[in-house]
Amino acid sequence: MRNELPQGHIAAPLQSCPAPTPDDIRAQLSVIISSPEFPNVGRSGAFLKYVTEEALAGRADRIKGYTIAIEVFKRSEGFKQDDPVVRIEAGRLRRSLERYYLVAGQHDAIRIDIPKGGYAPSFVWNDEVADVPAPNVIAAVAQDLHFRLQNLMPLAVGVGAGAMLGVCVVALGLFAHLLPGWSDAPLSHGGPTLVVAPFADLGEGPQTELYAAGLTEELLTVLPRFKEVQVFGRETSKTLPPGVAASQVRGELGARFLLAGGVRVSGERVRVTARLVDTETDKILWSDTYDDDTHTRDLFSIQSDIANKVATTVAQPYGIIAQADAVNPPPDDIGVYSCTLGFYAYRAELTVDQHANVRNCLENAVERYPTFATGLAMLSILYLDEERFRFNTRPGTPTPVERSLSAARRGVQLDAGNTRALQALMTALFFNQQVAEAFKVGEQALKMNPNDTELLGEFGTRVAQSGQWERGAALLDRALELNPGGGGYYHGMRAFAAYMLHDNRTALIEISQADLQKFPLYHAVAAVIYVNADMMDDARREARRFNEMRPDFIPNIVAELKSRNFQPADRARLIADIRKAGLPAVDEVEASMVLPTKGLPVSVP
Repeated sequence: MRNELPQGHIAAPLQSCPAPTPDDIRAQLSVIISSPEFPNVGRSGAFLKYVTEEALAGRADRIKGYTIAIEVFKRSEGFKQDDPVVRIEAGRLRRSLERYYLVAGQHDAIRIDIPKGGYAPSFVWNDEVADVPAPNVIAAVAQDLHFRLQNLMPLAVGVGAGAMLGVCVVALGLFAHLLPGWSDAPLSHGGPTLVVAPFADLGEGPQTELYAAGLTEELLTVLPRFKEVQVFGRETSKTLPPGVAASQVRGELGARFLLAGGVRVSGERVRVTARLVDTETDKILWSDTYDDDTHTRDLFSIQSDIANKVATTVAQPYGIIAQADAVNPPPDDIGVYSCTLGFYAYRAELTVDQHANVRNCLENAVERYPTFATGLAMLSILYLDEERFRFNTRPGTPTPVERSLSAARRGVQLDAGNTRALQALMTALFFNQQVAEAFKVGEQALKMNPNDTELLGEFGTRVAQSGQWERGAALLDRALELNPGGGGYYHGMRAFAAYMLHDNRTALIEISQADLQKFPLYHAVAAVIYVNADMMDDARREARRFNEMRPDFIPNIVAELKSRNFQPADRARLIADIRKAGLPAVDEVEASMVLPTKGLPVSVP
């Protein structure tokens, strides 16, 4: 029987084991905080001391995010709950305690935890706590991740030649919605943390000061739209000086990344410098300079444009922060974090073996954290891949599309502003033949975050397939502009759009950049592109490879194309070119004259 305590209370003694005394708990607290296995990063020690003493004093019911912000983080009484400083530190503290008890503290007498759903601690005898290790599948994905990332194409924009990975993965940074009964303590699932220091006034007079303050405010508005990164809020930013040292940010807040910069005004010219610093190493990972003219553009437009460019570069799913975490993930971000890293590695290559590992990993993660909106969104996409790609399909009901829709709807319900959840819902609706509703959701997501390259690539693909090839191509171009070394499917789909637009030159260039040799549909797209380019030997080779990888596709090509919402004229063109490449694809008239009998096609006279 477990001797678990209500949050912030000492359990009533069992006959065989009296409850830990306050002195016992304080002694254990001292052991934890002084241990080398309990990292002295941020304010985890002060946080743990505060909540422990409050609970021992009988004030557990008053331990809230607001009181912690005031007492531990020394925020003013005007602190607002949209600043996630407490939630971020609580997530870090939970992971630090978990790691401590897995290593140095596994034989300690007392276990101190911060149960999810609140900030009040629990105190239990360690030998009576049922161990619940992270699922083996999560560890397997983590072990496999580094190898796969090393083999991805280097990104065109990066943090140093050879140091960053190209189509790399993004670190998850989310906090889930409130659990019933708690007012201010969303869960945290780890991931990269970012602090925006006030941009420095490098000029003279009030004009430069106004520009600097406005740009900082705009960045604090744009950056949180990227849900994979946790951004400390305005209250935290305001407590920092413009030239704050990275070591101070690391020591006081525990944030992994610092975004800083300055503004200089000379006449009608404005120059903004920005840099991203890794607080663990004090290295500048990225920097850039932006020049503009107040004579031709107003202040608001300049601020908005620069903030969007900076935010997209550092925080998008394949941006600078993602690259840095992929190469050198922080030691306290494990478990669920590995699942999300694995998802983006899978999206870069689209292979059946990765699909199974990442799906299992995310299913375990969502089971452990039911309010993990981004995890549900990723699962939705993986479920859909069972149907559209025939990856590890599970028989029975609900169908893959039904599971995909359910997971996406749940993700949006938990976090209506989550770009990945809206992307997943848009895609699931599209493959459920609810095209108008899918595009409504896609437009909503695009309006909320027009700089998310994953969304741009996916939405552009769906728009193109529905017959709007020019707009789809434009969206894909935007995704590639923001992420030049983006996922191979960006290039593959852009090549397909060029083929449909009779732009053979672009089609050949783009298909050469789509390194998706293990993805069956890549070979089908390459085949029809080579047919149009009169490269028949290459076309036949790619067609044969496709048929070997997906022997079920050609006999059902009409149904497959309809499921993807291709228009009749586009279907006819594709089937004709597949035939030219040497595969026996039937057209729609022929398909209508074929009935299935015992699983085999039989022509009707």
